[in-house]
Amino acid sequence: MGAQLPLDIDGAGKSLLWETAVGEQGRLHTPTIIVQHLSPLKVTAAYESYWRFAAERQHIFFKRAKQAAQPWTRNSVLSTYKFTNAYRASDRVSQYLIRNVIYREDLPSSNGEVFFRIILFKLFNKIETWKLLEKEFGVVAYSEYNFERYCDVLGRAMRRGETIYSAAYIMPPGSAAFGYPAKHQNHLRLLEEMMKDRLPDKLQDANCMQTAFELFRGYQTIGDFLAYQFATDINYSTITNFSEMDFVVPGPGARDGLRKCFADFGGLSEPELIKFVADKQEEEFERLGINFPSLWGRRLQLIDCQNLFCEVDKFSRVAHPDIPGRTGRMRIKQKFSKNVEPIVFFYPPKWGLNERIQAGAFPNEVSD
Repeated sequence: MGAQLPLDIDGAGKSLLWETAVGEQGRLHTPTIIVQHLSPLKVTAAYESYWRFAAERQHIFFKRAKQAAQPWTRNSVLSTYKFTNAYRASDRVSQYLIRNVIYREDLPSSNGEVFFRIILFKLFNKIETWKLLEKEFGVVAYSEYNFERYCDVLGRAMRRGETIYSAAYIMPPGSAAFGYPAKHQNHLRLLEEMMKDRLPDKLQDANCMQTAFELFRGYQTIGDFLAYQFATDINYSTITNFSEMDFVVPGPGARDGLRKCFADFGGLSEPELIKFVADKQEEEFERLGINFPSLWGRRLQLIDCQNLFCEVDKFSRVAHPDIPGRTGRMRIKQKFSKNVEPIVFFYPPKWGLNERIQAGAFPNEVSD
């Protein structure tokens, strides 16, 4: 396994957006670091940026959490473009899901009802759509769910010109599987099928995240990426209690990021490379002299490292334009814009982080 291989770095390649190194012709150099093990595992300058990006993004997170004044970073790319947090559960949509959808004392708490709320929310992955449903129905619950009523509310919103789906990832339309012309109709039928199959009970009986992934993967329209995302979101609840270090599925963006960071995989698979990186995180931060403030003591998990590869893929389009990826994309579409509504951070209680947050325990911020 990749996590067991020794990491012996011969050269200290410089990440070119962090320490600007300009050659005689005004071009940034991109040195290659060689990692020696059974087969040469070659990493590019983007590999060092992976670690520096993770740390700087986490510094920004804590500065924002403490409502510090801007600027939060001196890095021109991070201050200009929109990037997700180093930890997936810290992003605004995940925070809303955890606090306002999953852990609600005023809503039914059975596994079936919690599952229904999570998947309903994640099918659209948009806070405004959830708020719309709550405004119309008061209580969003499977016990009071009606296909026609939900379709009517969502259809009227679309006719008003409202966007009911997030642009974070593409949901397949599902018309071939369920036969409805509107995407939201097919997705509601998909959720109904899961409930009729007693999927919440099957997930509770699952012995690992891979089993949960395979259960989701068995449904029409759900591919590898969505199955892994859904399994991760369900694992925020009490339905399951898997380690986030047991299983990972790289998405399209992460696969591009892996190819930008590693010039040669050294015989490892994409999931093995992500695990290799996750297991070596403390060593790499120390080797590079990077101050990484963890999430109140929680290490980067496989899902976080996977997401970071996706974000570094985007970051490298500006930081390392000479390093090719799989897709050939050269621009970052979304610019950063400050959301004025602060977040009171709340994580799955089983992680044991909320007590530290309530105690006001914040790390000292030293930006690299």
